[in-house]
Amino acid sequence: MKQLWAPWRIDYILGPKPDECVFCLPEGTEEDAERLVLHRGASSFVIMNKFPYNNGHIMVCPYRHVMALEDLTEAESREIMELLQRCATILKRHFNCQGINVGLNQGEAAGAGIREHLHFHLVPRWNGDSSFMAVMDEVRTMPQHLSETYAALLPYFRASGPSVAGNGSPEGQAAQ
Repeated sequence: MKQLWAPWRIDYILGPKPDECVFCLPEGTEEDAERLVLHRGASSFVIMNKFPYNNGHIMVCPYRHVMALEDLTEAESREIMELLQRCATILKRHFNCQGINVGLNQGEAAGAGIREHLHFHLVPRWNGDSSFMAVMDEVRTMPQHLSETYAALLPYFRASGPSVAGNGSPEGQAAQ
């Protein structure tokens, strides 16, 4: 496998690992930008993946610390589905992606990196994004820095209402 310079990962590799769950948010919003929280709903929230597979890789999580899908309340399930739909619309509009992988890895055997707190992944995909770099050299490229992606997506989630109808831009949504 080829090596690809990814300096942002050294903080994760060498840095202290939190004792608490990374998906259990404090009540206040002071740390939201640092934690890459894009939206807080009534029972669930949207957060960016700090170690993404592709640009725009975001996750939807319940606030409640639950491990299994069947442990979600009806209200949590409903809001999570609404947020997944809203996130898919935002990702398509902002990134002009041709597809989105949406997934849940429930349990360590299923590939959950953090199995203790349920979280759904949304990963934008483009035709040809599995180019020769990924297929032949087992390398992925990230065309935009994580903080730039956060700044670009945040206005969509700050726009009023659960829908993203309008002209597709955050400005158009806020005007509605």
